[in-house]
Amino acid sequence: MRFLWLLTLLMSLLGGVEVKIATYNVENLFDMNNDGTEYEEYVPNGSWGWDDAMYRTKLRHTATVIKDIGADIIGLEEIESETALKDLKAELNRQGLYYQYYAFARTPNSAVNTALLSRYPIQSALKLPVSRNGKYRDILEAKININNQILRVFVNHWKSKSGPESERIACAKRLLLRLNELPKDEPFILIGDFNSHYEEYKTFLKSRKHNDTDGITGINNILKTIDDEGNPITYTSLQTSNGSLYNLWYEIDEDKRWSHQYKGKGEGLDNIIISPALADGEGMEYVRGSFGRFDPPYLFNKGKIYRWQQSRNYPKHHLGEGYSDHLPIYALLRL
Repeated sequence: MRFLWLLTLLMSLLGGVEVKIATYNVENLFDMNNDGTEYEEYVPNGSWGWDDAMYRTKLRHTATVIKDIGADIIGLEEIESETALKDLKAELNRQGLYYQYYAFARTPNSAVNTALLSRYPIQSALKLPVSRNGKYRDILEAKININNQILRVFVNHWKSKSGPESERIACAKRLLLRLNELPKDEPFILIGDFNSHYEEYKTFLKSRKHNDTDGITGINNILKTIDDEGNPITYTSLQTSNGSLYNLWYEIDEDKRWSHQYKGKGEGLDNIIISPALADGEGMEYVRGSFGRFDPPYLFNKGKIYRWQQSRNYPKHHLGEGYSDHLPIYALLRL
C-alpha cells in the first residue's frame, strides 16, 4: 500500500495523473422509505414486491457495474434519495471500491434525482433549479479539487422524450446561464442523461411530437455542440468556435454511439461534453481517444441492454435480474 501511495505521489509531481470520469443512469434505485413520490412499482413492500431483499439485490447489481467501471468520479441518475446513495456507497465499499466524497441533488416532489461519487474532495456542491414548480429535475454542480486543480462537474438528467424539445431547451438554457458565469479559462465537464441524442438536431426533425422549436435543440444549438452552419464541433475546432463545446461521442465508431435502446434502435442519450479549457494544452486536459462506452457482455441479454427485469404477468413483480436500461460512458482527464 505504501508503494502504491508513493507511486501516485510521484505521478502527481510529474504531472501524469489520470482521472477517470463516468456517468451512469442506474434505472430507478429506490430506497425502502415510503415518501409518497415513488413510482407504483417501487412502493416499499407494495404489490410489486419491492422489499428489502429486492432492494439489496438492486444495490449489488448496480454496485457491480460501478466497481467494474472503476471511475474516480461518477455521476449517477435516477437515485431516489440520499439514503439510497449512502446504501450504494456502503455496497460499493463491500465490493472493494470506496468513494469518500459524494453530492446529491434532490428536486422537491421528484421521484428520482442526480448524484455524484468522487475519490477527490468535493469543495462545494449546489443545485441549479430549472423551474420553481419542480417540473424539471435540478442540475447538480460540483466543484472538485483534483490535486489542487479545480474541475467543475455538472450532472444532468433532462426531461424525457415523453415531452417536446422545448422542455429540454429549458434545461439547456438554465445550464448555459450558469456556464456563462464561470471564468473563461475554468475547466468544466457536462455529464449525465440529457435525454438527447448527440445529433438530436438531425434525429428529431421529422418528429412532430418532439420538434416544437423549429429545429432548435437544447444539446446542439443552445449548448453549441454544433457551429452556425450546423457542423459538429470537433476537438480541433473547439478553440476557434467561440462559446462552443465538444461532445465526446465523436471519439468512437459511429455504430457504437449509443447508450440506450428505444424500439430496438440505439440512442446516445447519455453524454459527456467538455469545455475548451480541457483541450487547450494547459493544465487539466481531456485525453484524446479515451472516451468509451462501458459495454461488457453481462450488460446485454439476447442482443439487448439487460435492463432491470420486471414481470408484467399478474401479479406484476420484480424479478431481481438485470441492471439498467442505460449503458455507462466514461472518459479520462490528465493533469
